[in-house]
Amino acid sequence: MSTETASLFLDVARKSLVDEHWPRLRECVCSLTEEQLWWRPNESSNSIGNLLLHLNGNVGQWIVAAFNRREENRNRPSEFSERGPVPVAGLLARLSSTVEEAGAALATLTEADLLATYEIQGYTVTGVYAIFHCVEHFSEHYGQIAYVTKALQNRDLGFWSQLDKTGRAK
Repeated sequence: MSTETASLFLDVARKSLVDEHWPRLRECVCSLTEEQLWWRPNESSNSIGNLLLHLNGNVGQWIVAAFNRREENRNRPSEFSERGPVPVAGLLARLSSTVEEAGAALATLTEADLLATYEIQGYTVTGVYAIFHCVEHFSEHYGQIAYVTKALQNRDLGFWSQLDKTGRAK
């Protein structure tokens, strides 16, 4: 991997996580009532509140703790067992802080950091894998949150309204 490729990968990962997915996810969540935040279609599904707790734990573990060489004390099962109500402002503040820390970590990484190995969640992975996994994981759950927001509010979120019928920017 070249330094240029490493820099490009890190820039794309940071932009995707911090500048694209996070603001859209936050906009969805801010439009919800507390009842909607903790709504779940069935006991096999997670609420948006659970997904916020889960994303905070995942980003904190896979990027913040791993690349800052911090001990992490994540309690993954509690992310899914919470039934609320936990105020939305607190959930968003925690996730915002974690996403900001992740963005700062991504801004300082080097080619060597991407090629190094890390022990995360019992797996031995490269830095590239850790970042790719985390950004992809965040994107997956952001999509779920956007879908549920649309379903609960019966509205277009307007995130792509600047595109013409071909999918190109107007």
